[in-house]
Amino acid sequence: MSVRDFMTTKVITVTPETPVFDAIDLMKQHEIHRLPVVQDEKLVGLITEGIIHEALPSKATSLSVYELNYLITKTKVKDVMLKKVETIAPDALLEQAIDQMRKKNIAVLPVLEKEQLVGIITNNDIFDAFLNITGYAQGGTRVTIQIVNDQLGIIAKVAQILADHALSIVTVVVNHQETKTIIEVQVDTTQASQVESLLTQAGYQATAVLVNP
Repeated sequence: MSVRDFMTTKVITVTPETPVFDAIDLMKQHEIHRLPVVQDEKLVGLITEGIIHEALPSKATSLSVYELNYLITKTKVKDVMLKKVETIAPDALLEQAIDQMRKKNIAVLPVLEKEQLVGIITNNDIFDAFLNITGYAQGGTRVTIQIVNDQLGIIAKVAQILADHALSIVTVVVNHQETKTIIEVQVDTTQASQVESLLTQAGYQATAVLVNP
């Protein structure tokens, strides 16, 4: 899976000359928390709710509400934006985006292709990708199989057992742990007892079986 598969392509942007007040209004209007800053079709910065909050005077300030509003109105995006922005390419692996976000402790990556902004991927997009990959919204039966002695071809064998009974696999997730391997299979059926029985009869240990509506 690549970043391109899950990034947001309809990106709301501002320019360096945009008043911070207008940037705040755009975020509220579109229910987003950050805006790429673009000038001459090039990414030059990033502004977020957190950056704006840090740049404005605290509640302990002696400024009046009128003075604060005046200050916000006069402050432009270029005055407070983050200029050194972490980015990623659209064809980068989704895992690379996750790794980059974790290492840099950030929640967003503008996506650049040939220096052009073509999208944006956030931590929420990553969460949506995980739900999509695991088939969470597709329904069916989720069965967890514990494999103590892992060997080649186990997934193929499990798939064949299910296929022989006209049961289709929606998703497969494999978690290699130190002492065992966990295989989580989502099957396109709500007959959980049938799935568990078939796998148990074949000698597999189903540690959890549940219907995902």
